[in-house]
Amino acid sequence: MGEIQDVTEAVAPRARARRSRTRRVLAWGAVATALAVVAPVAWVQATGRAHVHDAADVPPRTVALVLGAGLRPDGEPSTYLRRRLDAAASLVERGVVAVVLVTGDSSRDGYDEPSAMTDYLVAAGVPADRIVQDYAGLDTHDSAVRAATVFGVRDAVVVTQDYHLPRAIFSARQAGIDAVGVGVSSESVEPRKAAWYRVREALASWRAALDAVSGREPARPWSDETPVDEVAAAAAALEATEVDERP
Repeated sequence: MGEIQDVTEAVAPRARARRSRTRRVLAWGAVATALAVVAPVAWVQATGRAHVHDAADVPPRTVALVLGAGLRPDGEPSTYLRRRLDAAASLVERGVVAVVLVTGDSSRDGYDEPSAMTDYLVAAGVPADRIVQDYAGLDTHDSAVRAATVFGVRDAVVVTQDYHLPRAIFSARQAGIDAVGVGVSSESVEPRKAAWYRVREALASWRAALDAVSGREPARPWSDETPVDEVAAAAAALEATEVDERP
């Protein structure tokens, strides 16, 4: 009996040590997991927020980059998208930007965000020759990368809802664009949906960090659309001609 007690007393400290090591490993694993989740989101949000401006004091850029936000069943821009387009039209009117690049999804029959966005802007008074369409902006990352690589955008004012803006700016800057941003209202008649958008944004920010680190290619990396600098140069030449012709 004494021998059994001696063995038990000898084993017990080793068991406690193993349990302690297991707890430490689990604790460090939890910390590492938390950092792996939180750090990328914090990176994306901090980078983007550093370049957010009020509409009244946003610095001039060549391009307003307007990201798609869905269409209504009748094919007209959604409420969120109309707010983005109204802000872009104001930037053109005030001379803050020369060109509007509308980027969105047109991958399905009967669904064409860039064309609907263009029609809305023209109706709002933006000259059609100041608008460039990207028909393959399937998500924020694709839109940003294609803006830089396909359309030659070097500097831009990103226009989107306030909760989405930091991530959109981050993606644009990671694509090599000198991007700042203007946020528009995300107020919604469906509060639950608006709340879900904000929750989803944390997940999307983590994915944006992964896309930036991995250098993910857009679904359609190349196309033959007109670069925005050509449109901007034509617009500038037209403005110069109009000034020269004034009495």
